[in-house]
Amino acid sequence: MYVVCAGNLGNLLLIVFPDICDESNSPFSKLSTCSTDAEAYASLSMAVGAIFTWAYAYPLVSSYVIKNTEHSSIQSSEPSPDSCTEPLLSPSYSQISEDNSVVLELPLTNMQDGKKMSFKEKIVRCIKCITSKIDLEKVFVPSTIASIAGLIIGIVSPFRKVLIADNAPLRVINSSAALIGQAAIPSMTLIMGANLLKGLKRSEMSLVVILGVVAVRNICLPLLGIGVVQAAHHLGVVGSDALYRFVLMFQYAVPPAINVGTMTQLFKSGQGETSVILLWSYSVASISLTLWSTLYMSLVSNSSTK
Repeated sequence: MYVVCAGNLGNLLLIVFPDICDESNSPFSKLSTCSTDAEAYASLSMAVGAIFTWAYAYPLVSSYVIKNTEHSSIQSSEPSPDSCTEPLLSPSYSQISEDNSVVLELPLTNMQDGKKMSFKEKIVRCIKCITSKIDLEKVFVPSTIASIAGLIIGIVSPFRKVLIADNAPLRVINSSAALIGQAAIPSMTLIMGANLLKGLKRSEMSLVVILGVVAVRNICLPLLGIGVVQAAHHLGVVGSDALYRFVLMFQYAVPPAINVGTMTQLFKSGQGETSVILLWSYSVASISLTLWSTLYMSLVSNSSTK
């Protein structure tokens, strides 16, 4: 199900992480740079999440809608038995000889299709197949473009000195963008609540499907996150920063991305089913996210004290 493929890595992280740093009993409260690091991790997650959602989740939603449309069109155009007047054997594929024997004409086969392809040709063919299925116009939405621009400005030193530094000549642009961003967080939360209200309407979605999606998103993926992050920490891939490891685990426990509902609205298909799943996922996440956060903080604090 495409609803499970992407999590809410946007405004939810910007809301949760600063509050965790402000808590006196938090294992990260003693860090002097907790708020700054948490904001940086949340911003990076939001930027990468926006690119991932529209580059990966959008093709999944598109393929689902296309299959759904084709299935419904086939059912509507399925002919009745009485209307089938065509012969079972097409005359173009058979010829009747003089002795009334049937000679079948086999289609021509191309021997080049069986030619073994090199590894490089397979990679090029795979890349072409993937790029042909991706609609770049839909992938590069404003949020994706803004994320890429933010990454470039943060990485390239000349841009950073001109826009972000305290004595930067164009620091007013950074201040204006930060002010707009602070107002965008509650606005996105209101939009998220409005989309969840649509899930209160009756839908034909099966209860088993809803329970399966909720279980995968709120139970299986958080457990998988513990295994992946802890294994990466023991192998030395992830450093000893407790806050960073908490952020990585937290990303596995977030509910589905609201942008998935936006995609179904663009295609005008599957809106009711997606809204129902999002409603129940966020309802369960209000409890599960608290429990998983507590477990994650205990894991990273215990491992950091060893």
